[in-house]
Amino acid sequence: MGTSSARRIRSSMTLLAAASAVLLSAAVPAQQAAPARAPAGPPGMAEINKLPDNVGTGRFPAMKEEVPSLPDHVVYRPKDLGRLGRNELGVVAWGNGGCSDDGASTRFHLLELASHGYVVIAAGRIWSGPGAPARPANAEPQPPAAGQVPPPRTQAKDLVTAIDWALAETARSGSPYFGKIDPGKVAVSGFSCGGLQALTAAADPRVRAVVLQNTGVLNDGPGAIPGMDIRKDALQRLHTPVLYILGGPTDIAYANGMDDFRRIDHVPVAVANLPVGHGGTYFQPNGGPAASVAVSWLEWQLRGDSRAGARFTGKDCGLCKDAQWTFEKKKIP
Repeated sequence: MGTSSARRIRSSMTLLAAASAVLLSAAVPAQQAAPARAPAGPPGMAEINKLPDNVGTGRFPAMKEEVPSLPDHVVYRPKDLGRLGRNELGVVAWGNGGCSDDGASTRFHLLELASHGYVVIAAGRIWSGPGAPARPANAEPQPPAAGQVPPPRTQAKDLVTAIDWALAETARSGSPYFGKIDPGKVAVSGFSCGGLQALTAAADPRVRAVVLQNTGVLNDGPGAIPGMDIRKDALQRLHTPVLYILGGPTDIAYANGMDDFRRIDHVPVAVANLPVGHGGTYFQPNGGPAASVAVSWLEWQLRGDSRAGARFTGKDCGLCKDAQWTFEKKKIP
């Protein structure tokens, strides 16, 4: 990738790291970062923050919460755990856009995943959405100095902490999750910088599926964000099937994500492109089309759901025939 392209990506990552790193695909220009808290910010963001949480389209209406036993994380889960019956929950550890500490920044997307029977855990606190508190002055993200990128406010290890907590809870007598989580159904996922966190955490042997969204390892060396020194050799540590969901050629992560796809040749890998840019469909109801594809991948990889897998398998796969999407795959029937 040329120097100008790398500079453009670094500039965009700076914006993502400095703000909440949630981008609007329709209401906000493609490289403009959303605010750290409501209501200030780009036009449209204040209105998004007023929208109530969706409950998802799955069988288990979802909710989000902060829990004392998992500090600095937000947990998305089915509201009524008693309705699970014999169904066991899967686990998805999520990395926020911009590696921000707003665990509610992609709440529509994460609630949709949770409604299909997953405990989805994002690093950070609930800093956006209806009723979100104002940040204390000492918790406000500081703007970077000229020409510099601030360190991320979350780390890849936060995703591992989320997995540790979930698996400990299902084994703890007295936990609301006691016996309700399947330790064999663990995934990592994330958006943009958070996708790189997920890629790092994907090396954990407990992980069984990976979904990386609007992200990719920088093509010309280490990343621009301090503490995110991830290189292309991280791809070789993948040990599970992986899906990239990108926003098409206008996505600032497109070149890097597509290069990742081309380099991965030891595990099944697919890339699905929807031409919406870097902001994806996170702010659409129930996370929009990208969330639907992510759910299908999880259901296929973690639960062996052949109907969900039909979106990815065969010459006439669902995404192969869907005019909205451009789909490529390797080592997938």
